[in-house]
Amino acid sequence: MSTSTYTVTGMTCGHCVQAVQTEIGKIDGVTNVDVDLASGRVVVEAGGDIAASDIAAAVDEAGYELAD
Repeated sequence: MSTSTYTVTGMTCGHCVQAVQTEIGKIDGVTNVDVDLASGRVVVEAGGDIAASDIAAAVDEAGYELAD
């Protein structure tokens, strides 16, 4: 089990949160996604290691981007 934390920029509403959760949740191995709108913090739990590039691609697909 692994847990990783990221910061997503550009989210402004509950729909944004749902979009990010949905796209990250589609990644094989992801077991839980917790998104905090106020801070932009996203905590991803997975059964194994998930590449940051996979998370970035999912966030991009949702219409947002990871903070540097």
